[in-house]
Amino acid sequence: MDRSRIQVLRSFTDRTVLRSLLGIHAYVVLFVLLVSAVVALPQKLGSGAEDVVLRWNRALEDTVRTPGQQPATIVAARSYAMMHGAMYDAVNSIDDSYEPYLIAVPGTKNASIEAAAAQAAYDVLVALFPTRESIFQAELQASMAGVSLYRRAQGIMVGHQAAAAMLAARANDGWMATPTPYVLPLTPGNWQPTPTAFAAAAFTHYPNVTPFALTSGTQFLPPPPPSLSSLEYAAALNEVKAIGSATSATRTADQTEAARAWGSIGNPTGVAVFWNYIARSLAIARGTTTVENARLFAMINMAHHDALQTSFTSKFQYGLWRPVTAIRRADEDGNAATDADPTWLPLIPTPPYPTYAGNMASIGMANASVLALVLGRDDLGTTYTFPNPTNATRSWASLAAIADEATKSREWGGIHFRFDSVAGQSIGLNTGNYIFTRFMRPRTVCSEVPAN
Repeated sequence: MDRSRIQVLRSFTDRTVLRSLLGIHAYVVLFVLLVSAVVALPQKLGSGAEDVVLRWNRALEDTVRTPGQQPATIVAARSYAMMHGAMYDAVNSIDDSYEPYLIAVPGTKNASIEAAAAQAAYDVLVALFPTRESIFQAELQASMAGVSLYRRAQGIMVGHQAAAAMLAARANDGWMATPTPYVLPLTPGNWQPTPTAFAAAAFTHYPNVTPFALTSGTQFLPPPPPSLSSLEYAAALNEVKAIGSATSATRTADQTEAARAWGSIGNPTGVAVFWNYIARSLAIARGTTTVENARLFAMINMAHHDALQTSFTSKFQYGLWRPVTAIRRADEDGNAATDADPTWLPLIPTPPYPTYAGNMASIGMANASVLALVLGRDDLGTTYTFPNPTNATRSWASLAAIADEATKSREWGGIHFRFDSVAGQSIGLNTGNYIFTRFMRPRTVCSEVPAN
């Protein structure tokens, strides 16, 4: 095993929080799975240019950034996972290097991969965003340019079938359900709407959605959060009370910038846009092939969707109050090591749902772990300029560093406890590893990996 692949394992398994959370037996099992997965990584890399997969990824990014396109009650990760899952099946039906996700269209070896991928993307996006059909039609024509008529026709047929399979699979996946009210008694520890908006709970229907890869939203559910009377709870509350306050004297300027930067993308579209941008820039820099890109983007977006679903399931199952409520009502928690501050406010706005586990931690670790496993290394530096209102430019030396900063930014921002972050990262790592080892596997190593 080469040095870069060993680095992937070190970055994502040598973590004290994971050893303590998962237990030594589960930790060893996780390490063994990672070893077998990394050994199976594809070797071939192509030229560093934007291909059809990356082109349509940008087209979807433009769409979800357009106000009113991505529904407010559906996370953008669903749109990304549907489009890229269909593109993967279309491309892989022709190349046949990996196991299919939903469908393998037969008799297609002479078809154009570019035409198949573009048609699959077009069909899915028109179904999801019908008002942008003319924009997608122009993108489709540009994607087909230079492809011979025969190979184009064959590719279009493949793309149609791959998209149809995805649209059928997700037609009744639970995302169209009306979110139900989530109201808990005023008992200490129970989530309540938070200042200043005091908004009702959002995404209450997410736990009942059909995952893309996991068996359910509870497959990697973390254990319950610490009790209000515990030392762990008191330590976490006092930590966020100090560093996450709007007027904190202990938070550094860099931590403040990071909290505000990540806070500006803490919405249903922004986080998916961020991680797809990172994947797109890394794919171009490393020259991955169209087939490899189809697999990479399908994996990260399915992992994103399912890890986020698991953290939302945890939130609504455990219903733990947010730091702002916990700190203001600390005189009710029965813990002598905590003191109430009835006027305390966090640096960034608190999202409208319970605190445990952390969404940003789940998303970050899911994306970073899949990227590192598919690309074969973690030490991939990158830079990103966050959108308004911060316009902050942040740089990281590795994928793990991005995930860690995203996680800690929620503590620096005053909206999460430390134990929320630990649980969230466990969800993300487990989800990413599960998808990488059980879905879209290389044909040559299928017999070496446990069956799904």
